[in-house]
Amino acid sequence: MKFVTMPRVAMIAAATASLGLAACQKSGADKEAEAIASSSDAAADAMDDQASQMSGAAADQMNDAADATRAQGNTDATAVKDQASEAAGN
Repeated sequence: MKFVTMPRVAMIAAATASLGLAACQKSGADKEAEAIASSSDAAADAMDDQASQMSGAAADQMNDAADATRAQGNTDATAVKDQASEAAGN
């Protein structure tokens, strides 16, 4: 089983964060952060669904990957908000 999902999710989140920073508007940054978190949650939910079809160590790995995806999405979303706040001088 390949875990190609994690690198792709990370790349999408990073690209989305970069595009959001280009706008540099607080309301836009908030929307971008929500989109990042929502996207990572959706990817993690898909991983959880896959894990429910598995058992043993494979299921545990998939659940761990889902948790990591959610955590990374939340971290990226927070970073987008923080960077927009710094750019605005807040």
